[in-house]
Amino acid sequence: MGEPEHVRSTYNDIHNIIRGTSDKIASEFKPDMFIAIGGGGFFPARVLRTFLKDPSTKTNIPIQAIGLSLYESLPGTTVEQLNGEVVRTQWLGPDPGKRLLGRRALIVDEVDDTRKTLQYALNELQKDVEAELQLLPESERDSKRTKFAVFVVHNKLKPKLGKLPPNIPYFAGAEVEDVWLDYPWEVIDIEEHDRLAKEDKERKNITVDEH
Repeated sequence: MGEPEHVRSTYNDIHNIIRGTSDKIASEFKPDMFIAIGGGGFFPARVLRTFLKDPSTKTNIPIQAIGLSLYESLPGTTVEQLNGEVVRTQWLGPDPGKRLLGRRALIVDEVDDTRKTLQYALNELQKDVEAELQLLPESERDSKRTKFAVFVVHNKLKPKLGKLPPNIPYFAGAEVEDVWLDYPWEVIDIEEHDRLAKEDKERKNITVDEH
């Protein structure tokens, strides 16, 4: 089996993809909180904040961070754990439900690959909200229930192992084939990364012109 195709994205590429999706997010969801899944969601969440403001106050939207990892990517795990389970490595503090109540929270990540991480993040955040809602009078719960949505820079067009409920708004900046995505925040030599990304684009343009 050969080396999978690499697709390199520059910071400018990511910025422009997010810019191109921000109006749709603003009109269809109107978030007032970003929840960035570390580490790939941090940069996209910060760029989103450039284009989106809190709809009620017109101020910057706060960014909260959570850390998740697949067991298979953590050192020291057992053979029994190597089944792709997701685990928390960082969360929203001791009272996450209180931070979330009544919010319109946009979960942000760089890529939707298997969808397992997104499914886990949403499920756990919803559990935190429901636990906090139980402390309120029943008459107040519906108005305080957090609304969630998901944004990813890239959605891979492949069968997903995880699922998201159909009532959760889902925004993808770009749809891509099942390729290896190289992000600029993952590389050591950013100049070399940008050079290779430029070569890739030029090569694809030549191929298109030939056809």
